[in-house]
Amino acid sequence: MKMTHTAALLLALGFTAARGAMAQTSTQTVTFEVDPINQIAVTGTPSLLINAASAGNAPTSVTATGSSWAVTTNQSGAKVTASIASAMPTGVTLSVQLGAPSGATSAGLKALGTTAVDVVTGITKLNASSLALTYQLDATAAAGVVSSSTRVVTYTVTGGV
Repeated sequence: MKMTHTAALLLALGFTAARGAMAQTSTQTVTFEVDPINQIAVTGTPSLLINAASAGNAPTSVTATGSSWAVTTNQSGAKVTASIASAMPTGVTLSVQLGAPSGATSAGLKALGTTAVDVVTGITKLNASSLALTYQLDATAAAGVVSSSTRVVTYTVTGGV
């Protein structure tokens, strides 16, 4: 077999025509994490005014609908609680009801006070928006006349285990 100068040079350098470029790889370790996420938001501007009663009965309860709430959690068994910072006047009760997202449970209409009460439980790994939020105001005759006042309702979503 007659060798060309190029083939002789390649053989001298340790290469053969059948041998091509060698593949090369590299690896890298990527660290990642997803922290617990529990977010809640409410929308709307509810206003409640009791201004009627039937003779012989307590003042007529009123409700405010049209507000909504939204939640995002990546945990199982999360819940939403609600409270107000200062007590309602004697004889007056402010209650709230949150519609439950899929798979969760609404506690129904719950009276609000300075101690947080569960309003939705069993929220698991979801994001949901435009959920119903209803307020109800009740008063007894013993409440008398109550001037216009406000209460800030604090909603808290906490993750499960």
